[in-house]
Amino acid sequence: MEKKKQVTANDVAKMAGVSPSTVSRVISNNPRISEPTRRKVLKCMEELGYYPNANARSLAIKKTGTVGIIIPTTSEDYFSNPFFAESLRGIIRGASKSGYDLLLSTNTEKGEELKITKKFVRGSKVDGIILMTSKVDDECIEYLKNIDFPFSIIGSTDDEEINQVDNDNALAAYELTKHLIEIGRKRIAMIVGDINLVVSKKRIKGYKKALSEANIDFDENLLFSGSFDEKTGYDYGVKISKINPLPDGLIVADDLVAFGAVKAFEDLEINIPKDIAVASFNNSVLAKHSNIPLTSVDINAFELGREAMNLLVDAIEDEIRGEKITIPYNIYKRASTKG
Repeated sequence: MEKKKQVTANDVAKMAGVSPSTVSRVISNNPRISEPTRRKVLKCMEELGYYPNANARSLAIKKTGTVGIIIPTTSEDYFSNPFFAESLRGIIRGASKSGYDLLLSTNTEKGEELKITKKFVRGSKVDGIILMTSKVDDECIEYLKNIDFPFSIIGSTDDEEINQVDNDNALAAYELTKHLIEIGRKRIAMIVGDINLVVSKKRIKGYKKALSEANIDFDENLLFSGSFDEKTGYDYGVKISKINPLPDGLIVADDLVAFGAVKAFEDLEINIPKDIAVASFNNSVLAKHSNIPLTSVDINAFELGREAMNLLVDAIEDEIRGEKITIPYNIYKRASTKG
């Protein structure tokens, strides 16, 4: 394959009808540049595929010493989830060990991940990026791969050229569903997160496999998807309570969502686990110490974060691509699925 000619600042300047020094000032966010000129130069940079940070690496220019963390959905929602705090703690540990600072995205609206990612890259703000989730047909992954910008993901993709760390989510969901079947549950509902997330797809796959092996028909009316928050769990808990006959088991994608569902069941005087057994993911502190301790899968979020940082350092410093790490998980069985 013929190697593409490297695009330079001079090429951008020529296309935009400005001087190379103006391009340099746009890249450094110099306030002397007018907004129309800035937009014109940035548009030309995108059309030509000119990414100053990538060029800087190839020319061995000094790095920023900073990596970007792309947080999905709105920051407010994600910061309320224990998974974020734990995985970020792992990223911080890895960054500290490797001598990098962190720059967190501050999304205010859904769907801004790509916008923030481009901002990080174009502004030469970071040497690499960690994506906290992976989606089906993920625009951020496609964008970063196309420009060969160092990144890693907490999640999975079939692309073998991408640095990724994840659990075996299909197997974890399979074993969790099988546990409910083994305690006699036959009508098992499931609440997953965003249906477009790869992790949701894999957990649904494991759930369906366990049902199939037990000769239990999959009922699409018992599968629910939504946000990773307590309100989603509560709303679906109320909805599940109205199903006749009532499901006798529930798999939930996240402890925070599960707490909402449990609260709804308690408000409606549905007994856990007698009427409905509940099992979840993440094994947060609250899962262990709630009124009804939750059976939960410990996905080792700290290790997911730490290894994501290590993979990113490999991509930045050694240009390594295609590393894949699978973090082990543990299922902790508690009162919410007894008998």
